[in-house]
Formats: sequence, C-alpha cells, structure tokens
Amino acid sequence: MKSQDVVWQTSELTQTYLTGIRGAIPLAQEQIDVMRRLVRAACPSVSSVLDLGCGDGILGQAILDEHTQAFGVFADFSAPMLEAARSRLDGYSRCRFIDLDYGKKAWLDGLPPDLSSFDVIVSGFSIHHQPDVRKKELYVEFYELLNPGGIFLNLEHVASHSPWLERRFEELFIDALFAYQQQIGSGMSRQQVDAEFYSRPDKAANILSPVEEQCDWLREIGFNHVDCYLKIFELALFGGVKLAE
Repeated sequence: MKSQDVVWQTSELTQTYLTGIRGAIPLAQEQIDVMRRLVRAACPSVSSVLDLGCGDGILGQAILDEHTQAFGVFADFSAPMLEAARSRLDGYSRCRFIDLDYGKKAWLDGLPPDLSSFDVIVSGFSIHHQPDVRKKELYVEFYELLNPGGIFLNLEHVASHSPWLERRFEELFIDALFAYQQQIGSGMSRQQVDAEFYSRPDKAANILSPVEEQCDWLREIGFNHVDCYLKIFELALFGGVKLAE
C-alpha cells in the first residue's frame, strides 16, 4: 500500500469526508440523477451492481433503490468506509461488503465466486488515487467484468487544463464547503474552511487526469457511447457501455 493511501484507513479522515465534505459536493444530486438515468437506458433490468471504492455506498444504494431485484457488491480497502456503507445499507438483504484493494491486480480474486460479472459498475471519487497506468488497467478489467449491455460510470475528480481553471474550481468548492458548514451550524469561518481545504491530509494521494484522456482510453478499450455526461470544473461523471453481443 502506498503511504499516501494510508490516510483513508483512518476513522478520522473517513468521518471528515463523510460529514464535512461529501455533503458539500456541487451538483451532488444531479450527478446521481444522471447516473441513474444512464443506468436505466443502458440496462433496464439490472441484476448485479459493483460499487468499487464504495465509500459509504451512496452510489450503489441509489441503483439498488431503483432496481429492487438487483444484488449489490460494495468494495473498499478502507475499513471505516466499509463500516459506513454497512450502516447506510442496514436492512438491505441483497448486498455484500468486501474489503479489497483494487490498486493491486489480484483484487479480482477477492470478488465473490458466484458473481463473476456485473450489469453495472460504478465508482465515486476513488480511482483518481491510482497512477494513469493502473487507471487504464482498471478500465480494461471493468470492461471484462461487465455483462454485454452493461455500463461503467465513474464519478470522479479530474484534472483542470490550466492553473487558472484549477483556481476557479477551488473557489467553487471552498464556497460550497463554507455554505455547507453554515447549514450544519459548525461555526467555521470561510478562512478556516479555506485553510483546511488546502492542508487536507488526502491531497497528496490525488493523481488527477483530464477527463478527455480517460474517455479516449475507454474508447480504445471498446466501450461505446463514451462521454463526459456531466461536468463542473474538476468534478466529472463519465463512462461507457459494453455493447450487447
């Protein structure tokens, strides 16, 4: 495990992310709405979902709530995140939680033997911690895991094309974080939010890549209908469909 990844093994960072950051993500509901719309169009009858790097399982849960016959696999290498997912999905009988590190090629051996393929693979703000070489390998592995007609969707932190655009994203996100802190009554000032944003311990683990390049990789692999379906600065929902045979 790379040293910069260790931060996600801590309960402190997990709670900071889940209670103080994720709720402030701009267009969060729109991202999920577009994701569900794409899943419906590509695979109207979903039977299996893999939420990889699942965090608290919010993306996979959104799909299970709409496709009530589907079974979900929620996988993460962070024990605190998996515990948060179990808590969120408490009462759901059609799901399984797996501790695995998809940064290692052997991660596929950790999947349930009775679930060797999936109709839907989703990931949220997770794959950007991998080097580009590993990102490309993962996208190939996802393509092979998908059933014909299945869809892969990545809700991701991507690279800006210039420092000027990066700064515009940072301003937007800090504004959103500050508004969220006001909403929950934390009492944090904007200066405090700004300082925490730039000193956050997980920042060193980010390996951002432009969304256009990642879409090109998906096309080269064989995905169809590849696009960036929704984007606001460095937050992007993109992916593609494995055509039915």
